[in-house]
Amino acid sequence: MPRKVKAKKKAKKTASRKPVKKSVKTKALRKKSPSAKKTAKKKPLTNRKKTATPTPVMVEPGPPPRTIPPVEEPFANEEAIGTVTHYYSHLNVAVVQINKGTLKVGDTIHLKGNTTDFAQTVESMEYEHMHIDQAGAGQSVGIRVKDHVRGHDIVYLVK
Repeated sequence: MPRKVKAKKKAKKTASRKPVKKSVKTKALRKKSPSAKKTAKKKPLTNRKKTATPTPVMVEPGPPPRTIPPVEEPFANEEAIGTVTHYYSHLNVAVVQINKGTLKVGDTIHLKGNTTDFAQTVESMEYEHMHIDQAGAGQSVGIRVKDHVRGHDIVYLVK
């Protein structure tokens, strides 16, 4: 019997609902044909408001940007033979890329950079973990140095 009671309540709820009326606006929108949208014409570009061209801003000419840092001229008795590429502070060893000429054990070199400026004799030189006595252009060698050097420091051979 409880099932019949529930069915009666549901029937009453559906009967009490009123049908929803559609608004007039939605009916009017539905009546428009899709071809009506296609026939609308766009305004030509010539009728648009013209804007004034911006006036160029005058900039005072300044010095040209520096791309290459200035290189100091070596002394008359020095020749630039390479640059420092890396420094191992715990070993006091500088890796020097030799660009021209040759470097021998016993030669005097002058290391010059922004904060570096000292001269010393080459006492120990290695290439690929082997002791060597002479290094030529194109080689990267490890040289024991007496002071701290930095990358991009220039190595001069004192004649």
